[in-house]
Amino acid sequence: MNQPQTHTSSLGYFKWAFIVTAAGLALGAWLGWNSTGTIAGMATVFFICTVLAVLEISLSFDNAIVNANKLKDMTPEWQHRFLTWGIIIAVFGMRIVFPLLIVVIAANIGPIEAVILAAARPEEYARIMNDAHLPIAAFGGTFLMMVGLTYFFDQEKDVHWIAFLEKRMARFATIKGIEIAFVLVLILGFARLLEGENATVFVHSAIYGLVTFLIVEVIGGLLDASQQTMSAAAKGGLGAFIYLEVLDASFSFDGVIGAFALTQNLFVIAIGLGIGAMYVRSMTIMLVEKGTLAEYRYLEHGAFYAILILSVIMFFQTLVHIPEVITGLGGAALIGVSLWSSIRHNRREQQQHLQEAHQ
Repeated sequence: MNQPQTHTSSLGYFKWAFIVTAAGLALGAWLGWNSTGTIAGMATVFFICTVLAVLEISLSFDNAIVNANKLKDMTPEWQHRFLTWGIIIAVFGMRIVFPLLIVVIAANIGPIEAVILAAARPEEYARIMNDAHLPIAAFGGTFLMMVGLTYFFDQEKDVHWIAFLEKRMARFATIKGIEIAFVLVLILGFARLLEGENATVFVHSAIYGLVTFLIVEVIGGLLDASQQTMSAAAKGGLGAFIYLEVLDASFSFDGVIGAFALTQNLFVIAIGLGIGAMYVRSMTIMLVEKGTLAEYRYLEHGAFYAILILSVIMFFQTLVHIPEVITGLGGAALIGVSLWSSIRHNRREQQQHLQEAHQ
């Protein structure tokens, strides 16, 4: 009796994602028909939108888990703001404005000219975006690496999945700034593998990523310290909101750049990645309300390991091309293993309780 109800309620979290999927794929099909005038062209754009949505979802499993981890400590009002304002920023800001902004800066043209370029000369637009990949990967990789390392270098962390590694990291967390030193050494190491101007751009962009993370952390700390003087709506909310938006942006870098390998049409990319972003938000709220993170104790660990691997991949992408399929599958596989480990742990605990009850 209970199983169908649970299944239905779980699907309920994805109601708006399903609606956006239907509307987005219909719009994609219309764009395909409008631009080519053929059934084959319409089907091609429809398929690309679908693949981009799946790509975004596969790349963002860990994003949803990390979002849920931060979101559960926020006030209900700020949770609502993140899941409403946040989706607007995620879809329109990162999937439309961000690619346009890159072209505006890289090509030194106005925003309107960038939109015209995207519509009239998509191949040139894609070339400019690809040329900007190195600084984006350096910035996003550094930010995500700091997110992952800060989670593991925590002396108060007492739940360990890969115990021999995580216990040592928690113990070394007493050394102030160890994660920053580690990232700086890695930045200098990768910079030595690059040549000339690329090395300089990489270091500068990576440092900006590191500084951005530290600024967000400082803002969050200041807001937490001044909670007594803040309104109830702002407590535990604004700092976390800013953190989550910057985090979401860092996750989006890889997907946005990778999308140009499938299509050069900015509007098709926005539709496909926008659909995926809706599913990420739906997964986030489901994880929070169902308490999934508390139920599966290693799920969060898997997400942060996936973040660390993604950050290293983004660094390596400044040297060689790594298909986005590998990035997505790698993160999803890690989360799947952490989920399996969590289920095994829960079963062992249940068996232990049963044995104790029979004794």
